[in-house]
Amino acid sequence: MDETHAEAIRSALRALTDPATGQDVVSAGMVEGLTVRDGMVQFALRVPREQARAYEPVREAAERAARAVPGVLSATCVLTAHREAAAGPQRPAAGQPGRRAAAQAGRGAAQGPMLLPEVRAIVAVASGKGGVGKSTTAVNLAVALAAEGLRVGLLDADVYGPSLPRMLGLRGKPQVAGQRILPLSRWGLKAMSIGFLVEEETPMIWRGPMVMGALEQLMGQVEWGALDIMVVDMPPGTGDAQLTMSQRVPLAGAVIVSTPQDVALADARRGVRMFERVNVPVLGIVENMSFFCCPNCGHRTELFGHGGARAEAERLGVEFLGELPLRLAIRELADAGTPIVAARPDTPEAQAYRRIARRLWEKVAGGAGAAPRPGPRIVID
Repeated sequence: MDETHAEAIRSALRALTDPATGQDVVSAGMVEGLTVRDGMVQFALRVPREQARAYEPVREAAERAARAVPGVLSATCVLTAHREAAAGPQRPAAGQPGRRAAAQAGRGAAQGPMLLPEVRAIVAVASGKGGVGKSTTAVNLAVALAAEGLRVGLLDADVYGPSLPRMLGLRGKPQVAGQRILPLSRWGLKAMSIGFLVEEETPMIWRGPMVMGALEQLMGQVEWGALDIMVVDMPPGTGDAQLTMSQRVPLAGAVIVSTPQDVALADARRGVRMFERVNVPVLGIVENMSFFCCPNCGHRTELFGHGGARAEAERLGVEFLGELPLRLAIRELADAGTPIVAARPDTPEAQAYRRIARRLWEKVAGGAGAAPRPGPRIVID
């Protein structure tokens, strides 16, 4: 870390006052995780969790103060809070609905009220390792759900490698109304990503508490409104983001994305076990890149093997949701910001995403009586 710049930033932050104590934010011990690299600054302000919204002006002022320091190119500040250990079992609040009450008591009681109270079902799309097409799957499933007439949100929880802005074809920063961030909209859904708030090439060199604080802001300070379902594109692995999501929102379940080969399946197995450990139901496994189709002749080749995810799902006792091919069009359209479900809805690949999305909604919505409302078909001219 550039210590000269770091000290100059701390000096600038001393001009800001903690409204609770009257001390400057540095002397009050609020500044955490300050890092400076190549002119890019990241840090967190530790605040009482229940007063996070009241501290949003302080956070914005801290970013401005850091950005004004000579030599600083960009500055990002998030709010975070240390969590106290639970004193013992806690009872769900009176009148809370079943799933949210169970999640509050079983996973998140120690962290305060659950976030996203207006979202009917929250589904994490996860993988044990990177490079298996998890984000592409999450985006196309979300677009497929929106095409069914559902009110859909898409949250990019991969703070270190946000890819949703590119895959959705969205640019620019979200608007702010009062103290609330307005999500961006495209393809019939609402979306939010840390990638909308920082430059694409800016590395997020953050410690765990800062990642957790950023995720809580993306959930709790964004004006999502009432949604039928939110799809969360999780980062690969089993780390801080997965723990935050399991503790702070009542996840309806998780979908594990894997490729067929043994190395990927071993990581997918760990992902399944991780969600089981935090009492999040695994809704099923998707086999991505299940086979390769030549764009010239249509010949099918099983580059990574085939059927491994189906066999693993049977072994683990979870549902196999379906297989998706490795096709050039899926990658090209994702890079162009036009998901194949929206761009070419009648192709076999788009229909495969649609089948998985419908089955996913059936599982989280509770079957009969929860059919999606008729909605417009998304077509690209």
